[in-house]
Amino acid sequence: MPLSLFVTLHRSLVAAHQVENFRTRIVDGTVWRYEQINAGSAVGRANGTIGLGHYQFRPRIDEFVREASIELDRVRQKDDIEGYPEANLIRYSVLPWFDFTSISHARNFSREDSAPRITFGKITEADGRCTMPLSIHVHHALVDGLHVAQFVEKFQHSLDAPDSEPM
Repeated sequence: MPLSLFVTLHRSLVAAHQVENFRTRIVDGTVWRYEQINAGSAVGRANGTIGLGHYQFRPRIDEFVREASIELDRVRQKDDIEGYPEANLIRYSVLPWFDFTSISHARNFSREDSAPRITFGKITEADGRCTMPLSIHVHHALVDGLHVAQFVEKFQHSLDAPDSEPM
């Protein structure tokens, strides 16, 4: 993941922490609200396999990027997939190679999982403006359209003011 994508990931987590419903999960049939939400993503390896990276949220962007870079390198050097044992994460995908208008996530419905899934696409520039496709899948018992709109507004604000205090 290039540095700019870790920054984007961090700014997304900052926004998620500001929208209560993005910190809410269903665990063993009970609704839980977490104080901290972390990130998880697939990590491509040189041999064509993937691993799963898990990135602890840090309010300071420099700490987050440093620790996430270490985790990325660690996962790239392994040959297994480590699951994240907690529900307090957002599952991210990054598809920097192309633009998209829609994404559908594979999901195992026999397993309880209410974590949001957020996908970032290719960042493009046109007429002095950068755009990036964004796909957000949520559990609708916990998050509705209003909450997604709040998240997108806070995410955009976080991207527009990257040096502002995160929380």
